[in-house]
Amino acid sequence: MSETAGGARAEASAYLRIDRLTKAFGNFVAIRDVSLDIFEGEFVCFLGPSGCGKTTLLRAIAGLDIQTRGRIDQGGRDVSALPPDERDFGIVFQSYALFPNLTVARNVAYGLENRRASRGEIARRVEELLALVGLPEQKDKYPAQLSGGQQQRIALARALATSPGLLLLDEPLSALDAKVRARLRHEIKALQRRLGVTTIMVTHDQEEALTMADRIVVMNHGVIEQVGSPDEIYREPATAFVADFIGTMNFLPGRAEAPGRVLLGDLALACEAEDLAAGEAVTLAIRPEDVVVQEPGAAAANGFRAEIAELEFLGSFYRASLAAPGLGEGLLADLSRNLVRRLGVAVGQTITVTLPVERIRIYPEGVGRG
Repeated sequence: MSETAGGARAEASAYLRIDRLTKAFGNFVAIRDVSLDIFEGEFVCFLGPSGCGKTTLLRAIAGLDIQTRGRIDQGGRDVSALPPDERDFGIVFQSYALFPNLTVARNVAYGLENRRASRGEIARRVEELLALVGLPEQKDKYPAQLSGGQQQRIALARALATSPGLLLLDEPLSALDAKVRARLRHEIKALQRRLGVTTIMVTHDQEEALTMADRIVVMNHGVIEQVGSPDEIYREPATAFVADFIGTMNFLPGRAEAPGRVLLGDLALACEAEDLAAGEAVTLAIRPEDVVVQEPGAAAANGFRAEIAELEFLGSFYRASLAAPGLGEGLLADLSRNLVRRLGVAVGQTITVTLPVERIRIYPEGVGRG
């Protein structure tokens, strides 16, 4: 889902509504005046660097850290002051938090036993959930006998045991190795789609957020910088922080010449920013994969000559560092292996590149390459 998926959804009432939430620890404000609507069945990622407030916001939703100010509604009910056991959620932590002295089956059954479900109901539900996460044969083992990926699947099954309306995932994959992480990303997303459970995941890993989320909430210093679909966040970053945090971005110092036109040194480029005042200092941003190398004899708007100062082989593509007057520290461009072979691209060569108008973002002065 995206913000635009949307006319209909925008009119629907949110399943989880966070209204002007603030959480302070003494003089330190961890989250400040945060408002957000999350809709039923969505997979939403809270994304940002360490200390940005994403985990504090998740813990406030769970009632583990009650907010200083603000309100949280879930399913039309005010849960702002309720303790965790009176809220409708399941949670999975980075550390799994399984009970080491209980078998896999007993771990999964824990929440159901606390709710005094019948033995038959518990046995059926445990069997169903272990099949759901692909570990039916592990029910009599203990957590220490399982791999990290298996333990996280069991933690997920336990969180889902009581059929919660909301699933909270607190960096659930960060303790796993890269291959297991990639596999579990796919499995968790597929499971979430199958069950339709509203899910919030905290992560600092942009790749996780981009591949798993319906919407991403990018946070920085306790506030929300941008909310949008993965494509919106990547292609249309609302702030320089988002542009720098998600993916790789070139930042070039420039000056507005007129509405829709900027200067990089003596190089004049067209852009889509129409609210520019002549002489205004700005930063032009463009992703390396959006820099286009012109074929010999071709011509396009925003084209200029640049020298290849460095060429780095990255497997599926080459990353070139381009030098030209007005480019400051240089311009990174991602070139396909086929293009490099076809044009015989090499260090020291001068090529013509184009910065497509629709791919250029303009931000206030003072943003540097991160």
